[in-house]
Amino acid sequence: MLTRPAATTTLLDGVPAASGAAVMSTGIVSIGFDRVHQIVLSDFLLAIGALLWLGLIAVFLRRRFVHREHWLQEARAPAALTAIAGTAVLGARLDLAGTRSVAWILLALACLAWFRLVPSVLHHWQTPTVGVSFVLTVSTESLAVLAALLAIADHRSWLAVAALAPLILGLLAYLFALSRIDLRQFAAGRGDHWVFGGALAIATLACARVTTALTVTATLDVLHSTLVTATLTLWAASAFWLPPLLVGELAWPRLRYDTHRWATVFPFGMYAVCSIAAARVTGIGGIGSFGRAWIWVALAVWVVVLAGMVRRAVDLART
Repeated sequence: MLTRPAATTTLLDGVPAASGAAVMSTGIVSIGFDRVHQIVLSDFLLAIGALLWLGLIAVFLRRRFVHREHWLQEARAPAALTAIAGTAVLGARLDLAGTRSVAWILLALACLAWFRLVPSVLHHWQTPTVGVSFVLTVSTESLAVLAALLAIADHRSWLAVAALAPLILGLLAYLFALSRIDLRQFAAGRGDHWVFGGALAIATLACARVTTALTVTATLDVLHSTLVTATLTLWAASAFWLPPLLVGELAWPRLRYDTHRWATVFPFGMYAVCSIAAARVTGIGGIGSFGRAWIWVALAVWVVVLAGMVRRAVDLART
């Protein structure tokens, strides 16, 4: 009678901070299928993403109050920022579903978490940077995406302008991390090295969404052509990473499950979603066609990683 609670406690305590990547990955794949009008599949993924988010919130709140030192140590690492991105991406999907009030709440929570966690992460920054380091950009750009979506839905010009701040800060964060990058991660990375490209992909999405938000609210029209050019440039820059990342995956296979593998799923989904958004802003249809095809590849990767996570959880529960 006493062994089962102990096993459960061990399983919960073993959930790493990087697990927020599972939420943001599931959320972005759900958004991708919403964009290609596969609503049933999109809603199914949304339900899974919401359950994962609620579970992780429970785990991390428990850790915050029961294992405070452990929580403080985790809050200093870039992996903790996956919680921000996961919250914002889930909010973006809920906004698309019309659940706007909840999306506003999640934006507020994500912003509060950003102001709480980012200073600590920067204070304890380590170089050279690896893939998970670029979550600094991902978490920041996720705020721009959600803010822009809400600005579009509610026609809030002030929010559209405010979304420019995380968009720019996220790009500066990318340059900061890029200047200290460790390219050996192509061979040694645990899966999070895919964020090299994924971080630029979400910057592309943020730029496209902000462009649309400013257009819809008829705000800062003078920036329209600049933002359209920036969207296309960011898409091309993110696409630049895709061939070497695929080659690295084939040259150095990583067949065992690792939590960091969710940081592989996220760029796959983000490449699809950002391509669809960039096509609408730039008018280049070929980019959108790539995105609509690539989302199915993202789903396949999501299924494989989810199967690995479930198997790992079952194995841990048995020990």
